[in-house]
Amino acid sequence: MTTTVADHILSRLREWEVEQVFGYPGDGINGLVTAFGAAGDKPRFVQARHEEMAAFQAVGYAKFSGRAGVCAATSGPGAVHLLNGLYDAKLDHVPVVAIVGQTARSAMGGSYQQEIDLQALYKDVASEYLVEVNVPEQLPNAIDRAMRTALAQRAPTAVIIPNDVQESPYHPPRHEFKHVPSSPPSWPRARLVPPADELAHAAEVLNAGKRVAILAGQGARNAVTELRELAERTGAGVAKALLGKDVLPDDLPYVTGSIGLLGTRPSYELMRDCDTLLILGSSLPYSQFLPDFGQARAVQIDLDARFLGLRYPTEVPLLGDAKATLEQLLPLVEHKSDRAWREKIEQNVSDWWESVARQAMLGAHPVNPMRIVHELSDRIPDDAVITADSGSAANWYARNLRMRGRMRGSLSGTLATMGPGVPYAIGAKFAFPDRPVVALVGDGAMQMNGLAELLTIARYRDRWADQRCVICVFHNGDLNQVTWELRAMGGAPKFEESQSLPEVSYADFARGVGLGGITVDSPDDLGAAWDQALGGNLPTVLDVHCDPEVPPIPPHATLDQLKAMTEAVLKGDPNAWHLVVQGAKTKAAELLPGIGRGDR
Repeated sequence: MTTTVADHILSRLREWEVEQVFGYPGDGINGLVTAFGAAGDKPRFVQARHEEMAAFQAVGYAKFSGRAGVCAATSGPGAVHLLNGLYDAKLDHVPVVAIVGQTARSAMGGSYQQEIDLQALYKDVASEYLVEVNVPEQLPNAIDRAMRTALAQRAPTAVIIPNDVQESPYHPPRHEFKHVPSSPPSWPRARLVPPADELAHAAEVLNAGKRVAILAGQGARNAVTELRELAERTGAGVAKALLGKDVLPDDLPYVTGSIGLLGTRPSYELMRDCDTLLILGSSLPYSQFLPDFGQARAVQIDLDARFLGLRYPTEVPLLGDAKATLEQLLPLVEHKSDRAWREKIEQNVSDWWESVARQAMLGAHPVNPMRIVHELSDRIPDDAVITADSGSAANWYARNLRMRGRMRGSLSGTLATMGPGVPYAIGAKFAFPDRPVVALVGDGAMQMNGLAELLTIARYRDRWADQRCVICVFHNGDLNQVTWELRAMGGAPKFEESQSLPEVSYADFARGVGLGGITVDSPDDLGAAWDQALGGNLPTVLDVHCDPEVPPIPPHATLDQLKAMTEAVLKGDPNAWHLVVQGAKTKAAELLPGIGRGDR
């Protein structure tokens, strides 16, 4: 039987140990679909409900597995639909390979159906590597380079293959002029370490500091042991960028939590008061949440030289792998005997978690959204994977969820796009089929695409040894994050026509497609609902009716700023008085220890 180009592509993906391709069929990839049919489910084709969701699933898989995610789509509209997920991969530095169909070579340039200039369309999102395969001899090099580049650059790459090429007999490249061979699939690893003089300079800066702060991002994930040792020696506090929320557990007393608009007050205070800053594997875009320029001497460690010195004036930029660099740096760092700075940090962290608990227990109508995550934190298994969607749900994920054990978590950090919460969870289940997964999703994102992807969960649940996949919907009938942005940044009241959502029962929908569904409309039922969802072995939607007027107050917000926002919404917000009361109670619960518990 003749081996086609499409057959060879799947064979090469198997050699790269690709276990699944997330995609959606179309005639632009009919050759590839035929090859999947003959491949014995190796790799499996995971059919999303939409190509954008397939790309998000590949991103989620890559984020949690550490391996390249692969997605596939047809020509024209299918290729267009992949773009948002691929941009999510690009901005969050995630290895994803897109295999995209194209119209037959004989029709190119003829304004043929579904013909788009895909090289022009993809040249930005797949800027690290983009190729169109026009003859079989370009393989396997094209696939190999796409995989290697995606892994090396932590970026999306794309391979465009016209549908007639997919169906052509495969001929390998020959040892002759203008043919390019390839080597067996492999992923070489190296330990990049800065030179000794730069390490010595970095140690001098850290040793001289009296109030050291560390900002850890996702690039620090391979250096947990070394990071903890460095924090102990320097007496530093460690703030975490959103994409690095799972790098260190939150039960360490010097871990101040997330930083930025969605961050914690102790992280804000850590950066406000420090005299020395170490940035480890992070390109946090919000420089206003870092120390004032000139306030702190800074050291930065990053594997990508393009991001060194990008966010803060850096005295010592170190190009290197986080783990290998810290291993070389640690022997040069002195242990600080004065622990006053550390004690202050730990007290701030302790006070913060007490205030967060008080805020979560405040009464609301019907349920305080902070309490949803507060109750989850008390119950979530130590090996769970958590995804969060963009929107107000991301606030509660960032501030209220306490990471511990082997927990992993992520969201769309830099693109901050709506819609990846549920497809990320699907990708996470394929990465870790034996671990529970929880997605924290607003009802706006759920209506945008989450409901459809419940069908994907129902279809593939039997492939997962542990079927626990809990989709928690923050059901408030409002596009809540934008509503708050309108109020706080624009000084405008809520505009109902753009912000209010149609009513639907997410739990009923879940039950209708064969999943579990639990509706919660009382705070007293929350704990039992989480216990039920996490205690079974069935994908479940937790549909929690919560109050849209509980404000996601930034960590640096003052009572004067809260007053200004209140004056803005009183101009005509439909729920102005309730909003003012909830905002005042929430801020008071942060600042006044006697407020909160028992307030129903």
